[in-house]
Amino acid sequence: MKPTLQLKLSQQLNLTPQLQQSIRLLQLSTLELNQELERIIQENPLLELNENWDTKPFETQKAENDTHPDHDLDEKNTTQTEQDTEWLESSSTSNFTQNEDYEIPQLAAEPTTLRNYLTQQLSLSQVPDREKKIAGLLVDSLNDDGYLTQDLDELLSILPDELGIEIEDLNQALTCLQHLDPPGVGARNLQECLLLQLESLPENTAHKKQAIRVVTQHLDMLASHDYALIKKLLKCDDQSLRAIQKLIVNLNPRPGSDFNSTDTRYIIPDIIVSKVNGVWIANQNINALPKLNINHYYANILRQKHDESSKILSNQLNEAKWLIKNLEQRSSTILKVSNAIVERQQQFFEHGEIAMRPLILREIAESLELHESTVSRVTTQKFMHTPRGIFELKYFFGSHVTTDTGGSCSATAIRALIKQLIQKENPKKPLSDNKIAGILEEQGIVVARRTIAKYRESMQILPANLRKTF
Repeated sequence: MKPTLQLKLSQQLNLTPQLQQSIRLLQLSTLELNQELERIIQENPLLELNENWDTKPFETQKAENDTHPDHDLDEKNTTQTEQDTEWLESSSTSNFTQNEDYEIPQLAAEPTTLRNYLTQQLSLSQVPDREKKIAGLLVDSLNDDGYLTQDLDELLSILPDELGIEIEDLNQALTCLQHLDPPGVGARNLQECLLLQLESLPENTAHKKQAIRVVTQHLDMLASHDYALIKKLLKCDDQSLRAIQKLIVNLNPRPGSDFNSTDTRYIIPDIIVSKVNGVWIANQNINALPKLNINHYYANILRQKHDESSKILSNQLNEAKWLIKNLEQRSSTILKVSNAIVERQQQFFEHGEIAMRPLILREIAESLELHESTVSRVTTQKFMHTPRGIFELKYFFGSHVTTDTGGSCSATAIRALIKQLIQKENPKKPLSDNKIAGILEEQGIVVARRTIAKYRESMQILPANLRKTF
């Protein structure tokens, strides 16, 4: 075969760096955008933050008391140095206690973990040191809810033989652990957890013995709401059974959960919805808009110099202009999509979830002549502040169910109707999924029983037999 040359025409789509940056910025949340801008500003001297833009609202808060997070690291260090110098100068001429303007900084305390809390109690307990150490081994085996999920025999098998620990030692240490606070810690299952809490109650607690009997012998019956059989076995009336049930329900099935601290994250909405002349409209939240400027000092250097050394600054100037333009385009796109959503969901803002209309991404995309993927990026991790609360833009989209009149009803509205019906039901005769489907059908909304069950489970609502009271 002889080598030959051939010409071939083909089309290829290449994403320019500017377009790549635009797509990336569009899918970032407000917090992520702020972090990305801080990184870019540190790398590009041609960019600077507008002094009027406060970045504090966008930081992740680590504790409720920590409501004033630090600014940019360099700014923080500079400010701190100035404060230290001012303090040294003032302290040389006045007594420390006489400086009324000086305030001792309030440091947020480290959250207490379950392990530290239990270890501290063990160190103060009047038990032999050997038992304390074995109990400490058990503390390290607890899960976040305070349960000992590992079997004692299994735990014994992995301990070194030279420690000389027997199964009796582990049982004794477990008893010591289960007498610590919070009540129920160290339990191996839910039944044992509830029993430990009941046994820690004062002896004069009303219905304590009956509650212990129910948890020990009839916990499954209580879970399935078989009240008639429980009353027969306990030989008690409705009033006594209500008191027993209340005593058990008020126990904590997860005694270690109070020590599971997580960082609090605050949401800064991108859009604020308000009513103007009887119509709901969307507006940009100006506090969420990043304000970037071109650094005029370096820009003036570029105007005066045109040598090889200025090429780097020239490239950075172009990058700065692209970034500012892409940020403006991001804000404009979010606002256009938000207004399109608000325009179609006017009834929601007037009457709530029950009036939510069906809406899909394609409908918004076609009306604004955008790609569906663009609308998907815009509505992810972008939030809207309304008189009814703060919602992610994704919240306003949902599937639809056909009505018998040929129309459609939003899945969100159907969930709201189901929730409304269950809230108004007779607790002694709760509505079954079939009954709810029948009620909705009478209102012209045809929904299958399995769909009702799916929506109910998504709202974490129990089935009728478990909602029944007496």
